[in-house]
Amino acid sequence: MKVLVIGFTKLAYMPYMNFYTEQLKKMNSNTSLLYWDRDLKPDIEAPIVNQLYCFKKSMSDSDSMIKKIPNFISFRRFAKKVITKGDFDLIIVLHSTPAVLLSDILNRKFNEKYILDYRDFTYENIGVYKKIVHQLINHSRLTFVSSRGFQKYLPDSDKIHVSHNLLLHSYADRNCRKTLPRNNVPLRIRFWGLIRHVEINMKIIDNLANDSRFELHYHGREQEPGRLLRQYVQANEINNVYFHGEYIPIDRVDFASTTDILHNLYENDTKTTYAMGNKFYDGLTFYIPQLCNKGSFMGEEAMSSGIGVMLDPSENNFSDKIFEYYQKLDWDEFTKNCDEALSRITKEYNNGIDVLQELLFCEKESLIKQ
Repeated sequence: MKVLVIGFTKLAYMPYMNFYTEQLKKMNSNTSLLYWDRDLKPDIEAPIVNQLYCFKKSMSDSDSMIKKIPNFISFRRFAKKVITKGDFDLIIVLHSTPAVLLSDILNRKFNEKYILDYRDFTYENIGVYKKIVHQLINHSRLTFVSSRGFQKYLPDSDKIHVSHNLLLHSYADRNCRKTLPRNNVPLRIRFWGLIRHVEINMKIIDNLANDSRFELHYHGREQEPGRLLRQYVQANEINNVYFHGEYIPIDRVDFASTTDILHNLYENDTKTTYAMGNKFYDGLTFYIPQLCNKGSFMGEEAMSSGIGVMLDPSENNFSDKIFEYYQKLDWDEFTKNCDEALSRITKEYNNGIDVLQELLFCEKESLIKQ
C-alpha cells in the first residue's frame, strides 16, 4: 500500500506525524513524506520512510496573508506534482490548510481515500474556507482532531476522532522534575514552543517584571513577535525574563527538569481559545503545574483535572495569585491528578491508534483482493 503523508512545516515542528508514521511502519506500508522547510535551517532527522519530498521556500509564520498566498500556491503546485506521479492508495494530510489547498484533488480523486488531521483553527472565520473544511471532513475516510474543543465548529460526523498530542517516548523521563526540590524561590515559569501573541506576553512580563519571586524563561523560535518581546525586555531593563532561542525536541527534558510552572497562556482568540497545545501534555507527563488563560478550553481542562490554574494577566494581583497557587499545592494530590489525567488521555490516544490500524488493515486487505 502506497501512502503519502503531507506536512505543512519542517519536521521538527510536526511531532504529531509519528502518530501516523509508526502505524504505517507496522503495516509495512510504502510511505512517502512531504514537508515544507520554511526557514532553510537544520532540521531533525526524518523518520524512516521510503521517500522524502522537501518543499524548500522561506516563509515566516508572522507574514501577512498577501505574502503567504504566492508561497501557498507554490506549495500546492509542488504537492500536486508529487500526488500526480505517485499513484498513492491513501493520503494523510497533517493540517487543514494544505488540505484546503489540495481540496479539489482530494475530494475528486481521493474521495474517502484520505485522512485529515485537523491541527488548528486557522481561517474558518472565512465562510468559503469553513465550507471547504466541512466538505473535506465529509469526504475523508477519517478525520482526527487535536482538541475536543474544535468539534463545536465542525460538522457532526462519526468520522471525527480525537488524537492527543502525546509524545510517548517522553514517558521514560516522567520523573525528571518530580524527583527534584519543589520549594524554589524564585519560581521558574517557563514557555517552550513558537513565541507569539505579543500582547498577552507583554502583560505577563509586566506583571512579573523584576519581581524577586519569579523568573520567566522563553525557549523557541523568535520570529517577529519573539524579537519584539526580547526588545521590550531589554528596553525596560527587566532582569528576570530570559530568552534562550530555538531548541530541538530532545532538549525539552532538560529544561522541564528545571521548571516550576509551565507557561501555557495564549490569547483567547478564534485560533487558540479551543486548542490543546503540546505543552498541556508535557505538563502532565513531567508533573509540572501549568498556568492557562481564563476562559480557554485548555484552562477548563487544567482546572477540572486539578493539574493547573486559570488566570487572566489583565486582572489585579496576577503575580500574587500565581505565587499563592503554587505555595498551596498539595504535591501528592497533584501527582495523582497528573497520573489520572494522563491515563485517561493515553486510553483515548490508544483508541485512536486502534481506529487508524483498522483503517490501514482494511485498505491493505482490499488492495490484496484486487
